[in-house]
Amino acid sequence: MCRVATLLLTGIALACCARAEALDFDYQGYADFRVIVPATERGWLDGGLGKLRFGGNQPDPNFRFAEAVAQGTLTLSDDVRVIVVPRLEPEQRSGIDLLEAYGVWRPNMDGWHGSLKVGAFFPPFSLENTDLGWTSPYTLTPSAINSWVGDELRTLGAEAHVDRSTSAGVFSLTAALVCCNDPAGVLIADRGWTLDDRPTGLIEEVRLPDTTLKLFHAPFPDRTPLFLEIDHAVGWYAGASWSMAGVGKLALYRYDNEGDPAAFQADYFAWRTRFWSAGWESHLGSLSILAQGLSGDTAIEPFAGFIATTKYKSAYLLAAYDFDDVRIAARAEAFQTRATSGHGLFDEDGHAITAAASWMPKDWLRLTAELIAIDSRRGERVLDGVSANQSDTQFQFSVRLFG
Repeated sequence: MCRVATLLLTGIALACCARAEALDFDYQGYADFRVIVPATERGWLDGGLGKLRFGGNQPDPNFRFAEAVAQGTLTLSDDVRVIVVPRLEPEQRSGIDLLEAYGVWRPNMDGWHGSLKVGAFFPPFSLENTDLGWTSPYTLTPSAINSWVGDELRTLGAEAHVDRSTSAGVFSLTAALVCCNDPAGVLIADRGWTLDDRPTGLIEEVRLPDTTLKLFHAPFPDRTPLFLEIDHAVGWYAGASWSMAGVGKLALYRYDNEGDPAAFQADYFAWRTRFWSAGWESHLGSLSILAQGLSGDTAIEPFAGFIATTKYKSAYLLAAYDFDDVRIAARAEAFQTRATSGHGLFDEDGHAITAAASWMPKDWLRLTAELIAIDSRRGERVLDGVSANQSDTQFQFSVRLFG
């Protein structure tokens, strides 16, 4: 049903574009081409336990078309817009998918600023992913936290936001009701944390690790949808932030999909996924500093009386500096999972360092080089006959053309 609603919203937007000559329609997008020196471990997108987007089953090095993303914005009135964000990407089995499709209303309120979003869109937890197509202006690859948000979470519902400016800064409140994200939690439990810049499309099914499926004597390879309504319960998130020019911004959120861990539909279970997220960002002249921490748990009850819970947490610190049209950025992070079942196979510890440099000589061209070095321990790897501890690197050079 949620998929139908998303496609309906898209159809409405396109119909409005076709019919209303007086309405304002704005389009922007980019195409991304990359040279990649991939990691050695097989990546999770190909059914492995690797922590990076491009793994050892890829040629070394290789040149590829990474993706093309567009955003269409239809302005219906001064305070109402409809936004659709499709993506073309080689790994997407349907070819073209949607990342977001929603309407937003920004009413005029004396002394206040507010908005109401309805549809399918990314939740507001990320400090990094603020550019077109939910990309980061600092690095090609977001942190493990925001990689996971892009992989498993999407607001399919409604979000209300209000803020007010005072002499003590700007105070904001956000609250949302969410449906159709009941499988969220399966990746963080079965796969663990990853660093990747490929958020899941709305109609996509993502691949589960072959090793996990073999452990439970399940057929493999196998894929799972992430945007399903299974238990007919409404989830939610809420948060507050404070910001002041020249100082920074502090944000705190609570998320709970209210999933019934015993509910299932066909082969897909609902996961009870909840977490706290806290973040800080400062922009002091040419220097930007971002920090975020996230801690939560996800649970499933595959049969009566047995509940498997995975606790997870991660944190990062990012610093970036601008030299005219050149930006350099560095990020350090750590991540962990702990499972109540599996005798340590699904426990994980890791840390990563990311360094990136980008140059935008023209409004339509951005060149970015990025290197990620990651060390992690995951017990499940021993089932593949390798050490639980693995160190890996991934290098990417991106040519992004805007239009």
